[in-house]
Amino acid sequence: MHRAWVVAAVSFVALVGAAGFRSAPGALIAPLQEEFGWTRGTISLAVSVNLLLFGLTAPFAAALMERFGVRRVIASALGLVALGSGLTVFMTTSWQLVALWGVLVGVGTGSMALAFVATVTGRWFVKHRGLVTGVLTAGSATGQLVFLPVIAWLAENSGWRSASLLIAAGALVVVPLVLLLMREHPADLGLAPYGGEPVPRPAQPTTSAARRALGALVTASRTGSFWLLAGGFAICGATTNGLVGTHFIPAAHDHGMPSTTAAGLLALVGVFDIVGTIFSGWLTDRVDPRLLLGAYYALRGVSLLLLPELFAGAAHPSMLVFIVFYGLDWVATVPPTVALCREVFGESGPVVFGWVFASHQIGAAVAATAAGLARDHFGNYTSAWWTAGLLCVGAAALSLGVRRPAADPVTAHDDVPAEAAPR
Repeated sequence: MHRAWVVAAVSFVALVGAAGFRSAPGALIAPLQEEFGWTRGTISLAVSVNLLLFGLTAPFAAALMERFGVRRVIASALGLVALGSGLTVFMTTSWQLVALWGVLVGVGTGSMALAFVATVTGRWFVKHRGLVTGVLTAGSATGQLVFLPVIAWLAENSGWRSASLLIAAGALVVVPLVLLLMREHPADLGLAPYGGEPVPRPAQPTTSAARRALGALVTASRTGSFWLLAGGFAICGATTNGLVGTHFIPAAHDHGMPSTTAAGLLALVGVFDIVGTIFSGWLTDRVDPRLLLGAYYALRGVSLLLLPELFAGAAHPSMLVFIVFYGLDWVATVPPTVALCREVFGESGPVVFGWVFASHQIGAAVAATAAGLARDHFGNYTSAWWTAGLLCVGAAALSLGVRRPAADPVTAHDDVPAEAAPR
């Protein structure tokens, strides 16, 4: 077995561990509101900070992996997740929720965001790169599947503090696996990337991670393709992590559905997300990624426009159809977006994708807070679902407008950004 598969397996487990806390907010909003009396808008602010830092950390984490290595960055990130989650059991005020839940865990999980996936697949795979990207992306869905029902059950029966401690323990368990089994480059072991020719290990960057990340942003921002990808992915984040991931459980609770039932439905989203994302990775190796993104966003928009009519006190068949469909589409957008970043921006693709992913989380952060405020103002989430559905139609149009490079991809350098014709 090629060592690339071992690296991919360890990466998958790390992503599962990081996903635990990212799946928790929706299940913990109601318990926190009941204990501390905080509004949903206040709690959603902490979620928004978490989502925002989850995205903004990604490009710098990708650059740090180039400078200091994947093992050190991922092990440190898992430690931050455990620290932030564990300390929440001692908090008494809302600013502490923002600092721990928002800042510490946001930075930790952001270091294991999808830019990490792009780094691993770019270094270790040539053959089946899209498929492996889909599998690793599905690691987040698997984490949601594993943790969310347990978190909801613990929050209801043992209190939200037990759920937070479970997440901290889950993150710590993964650290030894990363330190023992993760490797940086195939060349370190005298191997070629899976399905490719031997390549020397790239020289360690001499510039700081911040300069590397910002240099990639400056170069990429000169192209129209970057803004089209970033705009579409911002809407992707708003309609997944920000809206459905954060507010589906409390929205279902508003209609009389038990929180554990709603959490189980979101776990089903995770089940079908695994299937949808892996299949999307397989398709990305064969179909124009722009067409895939256009189809994914358009279908998601239609489903969100219909969602307000599907909520009820129990999980009836129409809601189950929505869950299956939305699960298949949840992060199916990631493999084609990673592929387009690699095509357009070359070796800087992982870092540039980190910035595109940052836009994903900015959209998620805005949506998480906006939906909470809409619920506080209108007493329901209907306006949030409809707005998200219309935005998805716009994301489909943006994705179809991305121009694939006819010659060499744009490459961002540390010192002198490459000149590129606008796309």
